[in-house]
Amino acid sequence: MKNIKLERIQSLLKELIPSALANLEDTRLNNLSVLEVKCSRGKYFAQVFLDPSFITQEEKKVILHQLKKARNIIKGYCLEESGWFRCPDFNFVFDDSLEKEMRLDRIFQALQKERNIKQGDKARGLDLGALE
Repeated sequence: MKNIKLERIQSLLKELIPSALANLEDTRLNNLSVLEVKCSRGKYFAQVFLDPSFITQEEKKVILHQLKKARNIIKGYCLEESGWFRCPDFNFVFDDSLEKEMRLDRIFQALQKERNIKQGDKARGLDLGALE
């Protein structure tokens, strides 16, 4: 069973971090979507997963660098809005799991097509053999 208190903290951070990003002056950071927040058991560290849609690899590097600079501002915003005594340290990463999942789906579709073609060839071979 998961820790309910930890899940509450993660949920609250998932709401607060986009608000903090929207208050920053950097337009590259304002529109970032937070997909998920995972806190460590001691709640000292939080990994923030961002949506990588429509962002190039070069832009990702720049954005992660800017987020690293703005980490304390975001942390201060979360402390102020939540009323907590301390806030976890943030580690921002782009979540590529959706991209990996789509790649796996394409592989499975290709395998299914190959299987269907082979089964179709076998069926046609049996039909041709029956006609001879």
